[in-house]
Amino acid sequence: MTSGLWQGAYLEVHGLTKQFRSTIAVNNLSFAAPPGSVTGFLGPNGAGKTTTLRMMLGLIRPTAGTATVGSVPFTNIADPARAVGAVLDSLSLHPKRTALGHLKVYAAAIGVPDTRAREVLGLVGLAEVANRRAGTFSLGMRQRLALATAVLGDPPVLILDEPANGLDPEGIAWLRDFLRSYAKRGGTVLISSHILREVEQTVDNVVIISRGSLVYQGALDALRGANRSRILVAASSPFGLANALVAKGITDAHMVPDGRLAVAGLTKEQIDSVARSAGIEVFGTALDSVDLEHVFLQLTSGQFAAQHAPPPQTYSPPPGYYHGPTDGVPR
Repeated sequence: MTSGLWQGAYLEVHGLTKQFRSTIAVNNLSFAAPPGSVTGFLGPNGAGKTTTLRMMLGLIRPTAGTATVGSVPFTNIADPARAVGAVLDSLSLHPKRTALGHLKVYAAAIGVPDTRAREVLGLVGLAEVANRRAGTFSLGMRQRLALATAVLGDPPVLILDEPANGLDPEGIAWLRDFLRSYAKRGGTVLISSHILREVEQTVDNVVIISRGSLVYQGALDALRGANRSRILVAASSPFGLANALVAKGITDAHMVPDGRLAVAGLTKEQIDSVARSAGIEVFGTALDSVDLEHVFLQLTSGQFAAQHAPPPQTYSPPPGYYHGPTDGVPR
């Protein structure tokens, strides 16, 4: 089942704020998730991710700001299940309904044929347990059934809260392939997580929040590039090697506490060549790879979030991008 104009839509949040009495759960948050990619919505537990997703889906009224799907608020979309598939809680499945029975109920509600229920069970790897009751499912199987429910209407947009929760490594690899394939078709995928490592191989872009505020938005490769790997060099004269590198125009080299020289932007062979020319002996080298999870923890620390939060950013749709017809359904 594929709609004639199956194409993702920009998910956009502008100045979104939610205050519960004296607590500000989300604070002037702006970001966008573009079509054709998987965007990770990241932050520690309690950062405001689920509250933001609920506001995007019209389940919570924001104190201020707007959230739109293809420039249209979700509550104004005429046929929401065919526009946005969402999973916010996989534990709400009726325990006595079979997987197939559960999907047939939803299929009838959104106006798709029963055959679609069996089709999506196959898509998520649950075809063999179609007649088992959801109450007997593991957490990972319940996650798959919830995802099947989200894609039942073949929506061009997916919004998923912690979709890898409860999945084993094989399940996480399957989910990664599924979501990337969805985005490759032109879909828009937004997934939340409090663990960067869990989604690092899945997402193209990241939106990182802490205490309800934006601390980073951009391509994952840019985050990785800004914190690039370096080579740690044990040498007979670390300072002499640093001076030799400076003479070659390499200034990204500095001492680390254990006495080695950390060099970025060069290969091991290039460092060895500079050392030989300067008459310096290299005893050994080691690659110090970027730990993005460590970077993520730094970004979401209270001190960093307070001092380095960027101004709100938005994406501009590409020239000719169609925001949606007058009936409010993003295409």
